[in-house]
Parts: sequence; C-alpha cells; structure tokens
Amino acid sequence: MRVNIDWLRAFCLSLPGAKEEVKWGNDLCFTVGKKMFCVTGLESEFQFSFKVSDEEFDELSNRSGFIPAPYMARAHWVLLTEPSKLSKKEAENYIGASYQMIFDKLTRKEKEKISGQKTAPASKAKVGKK
Repeated sequence: MRVNIDWLRAFCLSLPGAKEEVKWGNDLCFTVGKKMFCVTGLESEFQFSFKVSDEEFDELSNRSGFIPAPYMARAHWVLLTEPSKLSKKEAENYIGASYQMIFDKLTRKEKEKISGQKTAPASKAKVGKK
C-alpha cells in the first residue's frame, strides 16, 4: 500500500489517544489531547502537514516535495506536497515524531488519561542556600 489518505487515517488513528475531526470546512485534523499533530485536506489533491523539529524544519523546507506549511510554518510544520517522495516508513517516522512532540506538551493529567497509567510528577530542582 502506498501513502494515501486511507493509509494516513489508519496510521494516525492507531496512535494512542488519537482522534480525528474536520475543521475549517474541509481539513481532516488528527489530534491528541485536542492538539493537532497531522492535517490533510479533503477536497484537494492528497497532501498532508505535520510538525517537525527545528533542525528538520530547515532540512525538509528545502527538500523536493515539501514546503513550509501555510499558516503553521512559524510552529515548524511542513506540508508534504508530493507524498510519493516519502516511503511509508519515513511517513510513519515523521508523523510518529509529530505525535510525540505534541503528546509531550500535554499536561500530566491528559497524558495519564491517554496512556491509562499514572506518571510521576516532574521533579523540581531544589535551590541550595549559600
């Protein structure tokens, strides 16, 4: 199977806590904890956007088949304009990393709800007196 909207939908919804909803009339948005990690249009040629790291943003923005995502580039999102430029494995890696970046920013309570497991609170550094 090649990377297409059916594959994208199945992969995104296989991630823990992922949901889908249509926003802005014709964009299929995949979310975790109500925050988007991948978006595709429903009425145009198949393309999709996802969040990447700072380093990957510069690299992918200059790679054939990618452009900075309209309206989302400042948050380091790219638009894959030519899905044939990515293998399924590469697409899984990029979308999975996007999901993880968004998941990592969720509150502890949201993460626990999604994972079904208690997580330890973040430790606070103690400042010693001099």
